[in-house]
Amino acid sequence: MPTQAAPDGPAIELRGATKRFRSSGGVHTAIRDLDLTVSSGEFVTVVGPTGCGKSTTLSLISGLEPASAGETLVHGRPVTGIPDGVGYMFQNDAVLPWRSVLDNVATGPRYRGAGRRAARDKAREWVERVGLGGFESYYPHQLSGGMRKRVALAQTLVNEPSILLMDEPFSALDVQTRGLMQDELLRLWSGGAGGAAAVVFVTHDLEEAIVLGDRVVVMTAGPATVKGSFAVPLERPRDAEEVRLTAEFLEIYREVWDSLREEVQITRERGARRAA
Repeated sequence: MPTQAAPDGPAIELRGATKRFRSSGGVHTAIRDLDLTVSSGEFVTVVGPTGCGKSTTLSLISGLEPASAGETLVHGRPVTGIPDGVGYMFQNDAVLPWRSVLDNVATGPRYRGAGRRAARDKAREWVERVGLGGFESYYPHQLSGGMRKRVALAQTLVNEPSILLMDEPFSALDVQTRGLMQDELLRLWSGGAGGAAAVVFVTHDLEEAIVLGDRVVVMTAGPATVKGSFAVPLERPRDAEEVRLTAEFLEIYREVWDSLREEVQITRERGARRAA
């Protein structure tokens, strides 16, 4: 079962988190002195320049990488391995090509000890919830890109995570399909699939960050730390396409972009110097 947070305690805390990697050129610092708190039930989106350390931050929270300095806590406990109750959806989906849609989604429950029938029953429920009813026996090569993302979403949510980490999961989709998946994610998250889950969603798309998030966190050019945190006071439920047309959305976009633009420019200038 997922680890439960204290009623008013944060789900995620990074305190002065720093991560260094050894490389052929020496030591590379990906993130430095990063402080971030995410409450249970909060949807936080993270934006920043390319290569600034956004994905590394998710790796610390998930326990896939240890911090070099500082602290990482999940539900008040130091992260020393992969914490219970964490779901991770990557940019590249993890569907297994030799398994059907149903068996792909049933993999998580089976891994956690559920019997074959119970796992498949739970998987069937989630296949329906992500809009793939009737496609249970299909294989990944028979599905569109958007349908594969729905399978990946079901794979993640079937385990009922208390923390959901998402690393640019919709970036490879066309604009229309991405909008549909954004709506699908919001529907499932707010409808009990993750209504109590803390979400950290990394994206390069500022529009996507505002459409989805309760709060947008802007990270600096690498080595990354938090530059700013911006509340998104748009009412829920939200329609991914409709909300983009509102004056409130444009106002928030301008405010966040003013902060993000400086970091993007720093990254561009560094790249130009290295290329010279």
